[in-house]
Amino acid sequence: MRKTSFLISLIFLTAFGRVCGQTMTSTLPFEYGEVLNFEVSYGWLNLADAKLEIHKRPQQMNGEEHFKIDVFGKTKGAATIFGKVNDNWGTYLNKKTILPSQSYRHIEEGNYRKHEVIDFDQKAKKAYLTLYDRDNVRVKEKRLFDLPGEVQDIVSGFYQLRTMNLKALDPGETVVIRGFFDKEIYNIKLIYEGEEKIETVFGMQDTFVFSPQIPKNKLFRGEYPIKVWVTQDANKIPVRIKANLFLGSLNLDIVSAKGLINPY
Repeated sequence: MRKTSFLISLIFLTAFGRVCGQTMTSTLPFEYGEVLNFEVSYGWLNLADAKLEIHKRPQQMNGEEHFKIDVFGKTKGAATIFGKVNDNWGTYLNKKTILPSQSYRHIEEGNYRKHEVIDFDQKAKKAYLTLYDRDNVRVKEKRLFDLPGEVQDIVSGFYQLRTMNLKALDPGETVVIRGFFDKEIYNIKLIYEGEEKIETVFGMQDTFVFSPQIPKNKLFRGEYPIKVWVTQDANKIPVRIKANLFLGSLNLDIVSAKGLINPY
């Protein structure tokens, strides 16, 4: 199940990284209290539930207002036979810059545990990592990383994507993702494929379709194995993510949403 968790993490990182060169919209398409719920499936098997949740109240960090955003992933049903997963990734996203000031991971997968906090100094181009023991009490490791510039984490990148003027993209246009995750910088190309109308839990939706290019690995099949469908409306939420694996495909589909600025 650790491979499954890493797979889902990599999907979010590659699908929702920063869209460089695109201007931000004048108003944010999300607000405090928004909750997006997804179902993760592999073929006919429902593997897990995932939730993206913005805290109901603003959080102060370094004297500035932040969104506290959490992503929760939890196995369910028959998938727990292979080991229970109960993960939490999170970010403190600066409301003004839409850049992370801090990110964290609390991973519980079978007997495996990982508790990690990363503090970002975006101006100084530094990332300070603190790794805790399995009980999240004692500090095991501290490291300082140099950054090439502004970066997103695995959660914040998705929310920055939603602030971008996606209608300004032309089909086939390539943009660049830059994210910091698991002690590494990821620079990945994101191809805008165009528009597509698909059936969702909210009815038929016009969507933007993206395909990230990811490094060769033993999990995915093809050069562009992931597709992401983002609504063209004022919410700009992902309604479907599909990853082609060497055996079958992994799907994330939205099943409900609440707290949207523009309710369906």
